[in-house]
Amino acid sequence: MRKTILCYGDSNTFGYVPAGGGKRYPEDVRWPGVLQNDLGDGYRVIDEGCSGRTTDIDPPGTPWKNGRAFLYTALHSHKPLDMVILMLGTNDLKHGFHRDETMIAASVKQLVFDVRAYMNEKNEKMPKILILAPAPLGPHVAEGCFGDDFNTRSYEVSLGLGNALRNIAEDTGCLFLDLAPYCTVSDADSVHLTAESHIEAGHRIAEAVRETLES
Repeated sequence: MRKTILCYGDSNTFGYVPAGGGKRYPEDVRWPGVLQNDLGDGYRVIDEGCSGRTTDIDPPGTPWKNGRAFLYTALHSHKPLDMVILMLGTNDLKHGFHRDETMIAASVKQLVFDVRAYMNEKNEKMPKILILAPAPLGPHVAEGCFGDDFNTRSYEVSLGLGNALRNIAEDTGCLFLDLAPYCTVSDADSVHLTAESHIEAGHRIAEAVRETLES
């Protein structure tokens, strides 16, 4: 039986092309697609990326982008699951939300609790949970095309998000992978991953999945 992995994230899971006006990288470029290709037919990788998705905030005018509000729906739609990969927090960096890295990580921790609560409620097997720390924003994000949303403080907070998420993973017994050493956002908009970074992320995540689900 194939193992099923749910990739739950935002535009950098969706595969948003930097400064691309909503265009999407091809499936074999964005990291969930690379992950699927690396893992092969023994796995089913579900790409559940939504541009603008937060951890648990209702973005003005688009409450359906609240990651916590939609999480149960995603879990219910795709169960049974062997692994849930969470990569959220970038949109929480928007200056209008006034969040720091500790607050964002605490919201990711709540998502971990929600995954486990749902599985217990439905008497489903408990999936492994892998928390990914997204690549930091670019230092010039405030001057780019997303400057209305992200400012210099957003960039500074993004630099500390990886360590905050690492602590949460340790506290909750989750797997953790920091993408910052391997991935960078594009200079085109300072928010979205380059194609090369998507591919590298997919390879690195595949290694982590194999170590966990095939050991």
